[in-house]
Amino acid sequence: MNRVNIVLVEPEIPQNTGNVARTCAVTGAGLHLVRPLGFEICDAKLKRAGLDYWQYLDITYYDSLDDFLEKMSGEKLVFFSSKARNLYTEASYPEGCYLVFGKETKGLPKELIESRADDCVRIPMLDDRRCINLSSSAAIGVYEALRQQGFPEMK
Repeated sequence: MNRVNIVLVEPEIPQNTGNVARTCAVTGAGLHLVRPLGFEICDAKLKRAGLDYWQYLDITYYDSLDDFLEKMSGEKLVFFSSKARNLYTEASYPEGCYLVFGKETKGLPKELIESRADDCVRIPMLDDRRCINLSSSAAIGVYEALRQQGFPEMK
């Protein structure tokens, strides 16, 4: 079991997914990709950004967000959204948790954020700016989870 898992829902930009894959490889986090993907896994941009790390990954694919949610019933899911009311530092990240991030252009579905509001967190940002990059958000989330767990097995 992974101490933490990063879930990308319908990622669109291969470089972001490659960077997240690299973060997973160096932290031991599991990577979960929810289709449809906005690129092919063999995409050259993905390869430049992190495909050389893929042999170190524990990667799982899902056909849809509903498929993922059904398979993760009962698991600790933390949804990252700029529209959440809770700060990411206020959440608890137990071993085996899943950090869920939406697609770059739209984020997570509004209905999901509303129905799971207590499980949604945000990274503070200035109001009049675009959101932080997906791969940066994933790194912030995974390192907070690992910090809370005491950075197990890491030097």
